[in-house]
Amino acid sequence: MTVKTISKVKPTFAFEAYSHIVSPIAEVDGGGFLFTMPDIPGVMADGATELEAIADGREAFDSTVSALVDMGQEVPAPAFNAQDFTPASASGKVLARLPRSMHLQLTARAKTEGVSLNALLLAFIAEGLGRRGAPLPP
Repeated sequence: MTVKTISKVKPTFAFEAYSHIVSPIAEVDGGGFLFTMPDIPGVMADGATELEAIADGREAFDSTVSALVDMGQEVPAPAFNAQDFTPASASGKVLARLPRSMHLQLTARAKTEGVSLNALLLAFIAEGLGRRGAPLPP
């Protein structure tokens, strides 16, 4: 077996420029957290805690970028650039089409909660963003 040593390279874009996802791993599958980086397929790591998964994800990022450069392949640029999104670029208005059955369920839930449909949807969105821990651009 031949072992090839790959030199570590400095990536064009820093680790922090890329979006990543940290999600829980079911206990039946060993537990802990899974780190993935959607912009660069193959960057994947896990850890017992979210912080461990991110630290291992950083190592996976460095290794994958170095391997891509060594193979002469292009390292994908980050799909999301926070500088492209400023407070002035966000109108605050979103239009979403829903299946009628889902709209009916949401309307019934809003009535049960005693809030408007918009308030209910905002609460669900806020809860979802909080669970992912996604930092919002400044």
